[in-house]
Amino acid sequence: MVLLVNKNDEPQGFYDKFKAHREVKLHRAFSILIFNKKGQLLLQQRSKYKLIAPYLWSNTCCSHPLQGGLIGVIKEAQERLQEEMGFTCPLKLAFKFQYKVQYGYFFENEVDYVLIGKYEKNPKPNKKEALSWKWVNISALKEDIKQNPEKYTYWLKLILQNNAFKVA
Repeated sequence: MVLLVNKNDEPQGFYDKFKAHREVKLHRAFSILIFNKKGQLLLQQRSKYKLIAPYLWSNTCCSHPLQGGLIGVIKEAQERLQEEMGFTCPLKLAFKFQYKVQYGYFFENEVDYVLIGKYEKNPKPNKKEALSWKWVNISALKEDIKQNPEKYTYWLKLILQNNAFKVA
């Protein structure tokens, strides 16, 4: 299930996740970016089981919250971070944005809450969710995205264009 929203991010009810991604329904999402004290970003390589963008490198974790309000989004994001990457930490909202993109037969049409946090240890990812992970310097990541854009998710590229994530 996903939480459908209107262009003002107001909840419009729940909808089947598969159908929402086929029918281009606007829904709520979150993208988590975890940084270490060196300022490196923790990336994950998405599992082959992911409906959207399997095998691509992306931000630390992302999913679809079902609760309304920022507190609910953060709570669900922390739970998902634990499930996917094997840890949790305090998170705060950096910014939110809306985007739409097609991946094969599926579409992302999301109001995406970008959440940031700090963590110093290495993750213990769930292999059904993440194939691999790595800590990267933002400057090196941006350069690699220029050279190899096909290796990265569309939303990660959009997030990196916004400097608000640097508040971590």
